[in-house]
Amino acid sequence: MKQELINAVVSQMMPYLNNDQAARLQETLEHALFHMTITQEEAPAENSALPLDAFLSAKKVEGCSEKTLAYYRKTVQDMLDGIGKTAQQVTTDDLRGYLSDYQEQRGAGKVTIDNIRRILSSFFSWLEDEDYILKSPARRIHKVRTAKVVKDTYTDEALERMRDGCGNLRDLAIIDMLASTGMRVGELVLLNREDINFEERECVVLGKGNKERVVYFDARTKIHLLNYLDSRQDASPALFVGLRAPHGRLTIGGVETMLRTLGQALNIPKVHPHKFRRTLATTAIDKGMPIEQVQQLLGHQKIDTTLHYAMVKQQNVKQAHRKYIG
Repeated sequence: MKQELINAVVSQMMPYLNNDQAARLQETLEHALFHMTITQEEAPAENSALPLDAFLSAKKVEGCSEKTLAYYRKTVQDMLDGIGKTAQQVTTDDLRGYLSDYQEQRGAGKVTIDNIRRILSSFFSWLEDEDYILKSPARRIHKVRTAKVVKDTYTDEALERMRDGCGNLRDLAIIDMLASTGMRVGELVLLNREDINFEERECVVLGKGNKERVVYFDARTKIHLLNYLDSRQDASPALFVGLRAPHGRLTIGGVETMLRTLGQALNIPKVHPHKFRRTLATTAIDKGMPIEQVQQLLGHQKIDTTLHYAMVKQQNVKQAHRKYIG
């Protein structure tokens, strides 16, 4: 315990000392505390969560969704429980050991580990800014290098096969809405009938951070949406509802299950809602839509996020090279 205290003091003073001064400080502390016995009083259990609660409150004010807040809480709390220390006691070595053990014990990939690192870095940086700690222990833990994986998009043929394979008007309208707007599935299931402007072929969706934005759909989607709504007998305000009574609002899980089942029936691999979004971004950029407009369409705060969704076709790169260079 004595050595841990000395190491903690020296670590917190490092930003203000050079190496010689830090070594002298460590020697002085070791000499001064040589004959002393140091014990640690356990802080009341209810106090250990206070920094985390304060951090989550700040994130909520910034507009994070309840789902994101729950993910932040679990990630940080798992780290604190795994290390067995309060947030103020955690060191850089503790974090490195935790991330290494997490990856080894759970077989987690590099992307998962970097997501955890990013959240912990945000947490400790906030604690530093708010004077809970002197220096973030995550500052020296750098971004995990991950391989760039080119993710699949739907081909035009696959989209047509899915449209032809739909067994009802609702599923056909859902596929067209996802394909033509690029909206998130969470945004899709929150839509109400009154949100749709058929004349302008647009609708307002509620995205991440409770931010509204306008998305647009094509003429085919308009026709299929109108056919679906005309066929409904229920009075639900929801745009998409269950096929069976009492026709409650369709959930994210309901959409995912429907698409997965459709994909399996048609032998189309990895059919899920987010793939429609990635396909729209790729197609838009491939056809020359400015990346800033794609960013606005998808509702991304940072343009780097948009670039992760888009995949430029190699054939177009070859043609562009011949046009501008060769």
